[in-house]
This record gives sequence, C-alpha cells and structure tokens, in this order.
Amino acid sequence: MRGMKTRRAILEHAARVGSAEGLDAVSLQRLAGDLGMSKSGLFAHFGSKEELHLATIEAAAQIFTEEVIRPALSQPRGVGRVWALCNSWISYVERGVFPGGCFFWAVAEEFDSRPGPVRNSVLEKKDYWSYTLQRAVREAAEAGEIDPDVDPEQLAWEIDSLLGGVNSGYKGGDGARAIERGRRAIRDRLSRAAVAGAEFG
Repeated sequence: MRGMKTRRAILEHAARVGSAEGLDAVSLQRLAGDLGMSKSGLFAHFGSKEELHLATIEAAAQIFTEEVIRPALSQPRGVGRVWALCNSWISYVERGVFPGGCFFWAVAEEFDSRPGPVRNSVLEKKDYWSYTLQRAVREAAEAGEIDPDVDPEQLAWEIDSLLGGVNSGYKGGDGARAIERGRRAIRDRLSRAAVAGAEFG
C-alpha cells in the first residue's frame, strides 16, 4: 500500500512537471531531486525513462477522468451533459490541476513529430476525450435536444477546437479572459445547436 502511494505521488508530480515543461523534463534524476528521493529508489518503480513517461501519461489520464469526465457523467444525457463536460474541462484548466494547462494538449504538441509508444499513448488519450465529447453530443441529438439539421460530429469538433483555444489563450497569458471567452463561445454554440427549451445550466 505504501509503495502504491509513493508511486502515485511520484507520477502526480511528474504529470505536473510534464504539463509545464514537457515530458523531456521528466527524468528519474529530476524527480529524485524534486522529491528528495534516491535515484535508485525511483528505479525500483520505473526501469527506464520511457516507462516513466508512459506511467506519467496513464496517471494524468486518471486525473483527467476524475476531474473532467466523471463529474459530468452525473448529468442526464442531453445538452446538459455536453455543457457539463465542457465546463468541467474549462474548470480543470482554470483551477490549475496541471500548471501547464491541459496535460494532453501540451504533450501531444511536444511529441507530434516523434513517433513511438509515448506519442501513441498521448494520442489514444486525446482520442478518448474526443470520443467522449462526440458521444455526449450524439446522445443529446438522440434525446431530441439538438436540432436535427446539426451534424453531431461537426458540433463536437467545433467545441473541442474552442476548448483548445481556451487552453492556448490561458497558457499564453490571457488568463481569466480566455476562460470567460471560451465559456461564452461554447454556450453560444450550444444555444444555436440546441432545440428550443433544452436547458444546460
């Protein structure tokens, strides 16, 4: 149990460093210095830098699920759940869950042209988020809360792009302004896509 807690603490710190400085900054030596551990102690948890990076991505995905996806799924299927997912995502950036903004946007850019297991894992996690958002929009359409003339996949893509803009603006120094504009833009897009009477907070 203690070993699991130690591993989790190491990986949570690694994810914070990775979001702000890139995964290349996440090394056994760096973590040993930051956490006051011996490098040999870290080797007991991770046999290589790549193994450490893959474990960090998995830990970041678990945090993302707890912070963004799971709270939104408490909302009934419909436009309200779509909005809850978006609002949770924006809140996750706004609250600085990861100091560099969204971990997966940061690391996907870092490994964009570097094929291999790390890039594949990051893209898999990003794709899962896109799928979750698309599914929520499709379910809203099936519930009759999205205008039938609206293409659900296109709407989900547009919303995801707006969230990426929130992340870039927030990281770029716009701070609260990027958060406010992002929320306003997504609410406006959902309002135009939703049928009359559909409520989403």
